Amino acid sequence: MRFFWFILGLAALAACQRYSTLPGTATDNDWKVKPLPASPQQMDGDPEAGYAFIGGGSYIGSGVPFEMMKKRLSGTTDTVLRRGGVNANLPYPVSAFEAAKGGTLVMNGNCFTCHAGEVNGQIVPGLGNSFSDYQKSFKPMGKVIRVGVDFKYKKDEPEWEAYEDFSRYFNAMAPYIQTNQPGANPAFRLAEACMRHRDPVDLTYREAPNYDMMDYTIATDVPPLWHVKKKNALYYNGIGRGDFTKLLFQASVLGIPDSTAAREAINGFKDVLAWLQTLEPPAYPGPVDQALAAEGQVVFEKNCSKCHGTYGNEETYPNKLVSLALVKTDPMYANYAKNSGIVEWYNSSWFAQSEPKSYFAPELGYVAPPLDGIWATAPYLHNGSVPTVAALLDSKNRPDIWARSGDSRDYDHEKLGWAYTELDKAKGDWAFDTNRPGYSNEGHEFGDKLSVGERTAVIEYLKTL
Repeated sequence: MRFFWFILGLAALAACQRYSTLPGTATDNDWKVKPLPASPQQMDGDPEAGYAFIGGGSYIGSGVPFEMMKKRLSGTTDTVLRRGGVNANLPYPVSAFEAAKGGTLVMNGNCFTCHAGEVNGQIVPGLGNSFSDYQKSFKPMGKVIRVGVDFKYKKDEPEWEAYEDFSRYFNAMAPYIQTNQPGANPAFRLAEACMRHRDPVDLTYREAPNYDMMDYTIATDVPPLWHVKKKNALYYNGIGRGDFTKLLFQASVLGIPDSTAAREAINGFKDVLAWLQTLEPPAYPGPVDQALAAEGQVVFEKNCSKCHGTYGNEETYPNKLVSLALVKTDPMYANYAKNSGIVEWYNSSWFAQSEPKSYFAPELGYVAPPLDGIWATAPYLHNGSVPTVAALLDSKNRPDIWARSGDSRDYDHEKLGWAYTELDKAKGDWAFDTNRPGYSNEGHEFGDKLSVGERTAVIEYLKTL
């Protein structure tokens, strides 16, 4: 049952030549750090409407006929988002809505599939879901759902029409999102796989792909949504520029029929953007040594604030992109995004060619993120390869292969992150292997120069953010 909801929740997720090998590791930028410029944003939305829309809106466009699933929903209650209406009896990562085509009620995933995470036993809307698992193939499930719809509905019935777009894009993306790490999220690959079958002008379905894709699935950790209000660009490599409403609603590419439906979704995401302006991280739930935290603030502001900003009454965030040559973290994701065929497609498409415009500007680097709520956002680095802040600040003590229990209450308050066990080889449901391509735990060695006492103080300070 849980796997079924997870499959439906895929809708919440994000090369000029076909790769026969993995992408290169180019780091030869002529820059080390560069600021990311701000773009005008639509800031006239309604936060309450945005919260309702992101949890129950029709922005995915199509899905599985709701009538098919009624019996499976018996006894279900949404205790996380506390929605009303038909969604009151659906799990929080799933929404029922009227399909763009067919005019009938369908069910699909929503943004909270990936953007409601669990920590300390609590599910937090806006926190990245680090407990998702995309290691199983989704192709069999797609076939099962298709067989069920074909058996129950004829092709001239509205339920089949409402399901058709979702079916096309689900089948298109399923081969490209299977990962080899637990918790890693293939949102970029999902968007890439769906957009390769969309006409760039009107976003209608194309049978022939627009570009090729690498066979290997590269995935990332999921950043918290409360950081959006501070950012001038989205995604770990800062590729997402321009209007955020279009960048935020890209999960829609899994099921919307065309650009007409996309324009309707944009209106809803103006409200979502307004809700994100109000979103705050959860407070650290344990005691804090305030004297030690004050010492840590001094160390942090001297050594870390230039890239990660300052916090308190007068907050600052510099929006800096740090080159691969300087940060030295795993380069595959940045290299892959820079060479993907989705970049040229996106910049020639409805997204970039109609108002309000968004565009892709890939760089060989990663954004130094804000650190609000950092205690809740383990694991760390863009690929989720480091389980705790203590290991992030001391690169020599990062585990090569580590496993967590899968219980969000299994938290290390001293090291600030997931309690973990070091392993000789990856085994078990939640084992993370940093030796696999794209998931190295190297780089970000800036904390190595600090003393043990300074790192301890910084960790205590970070609990207050």
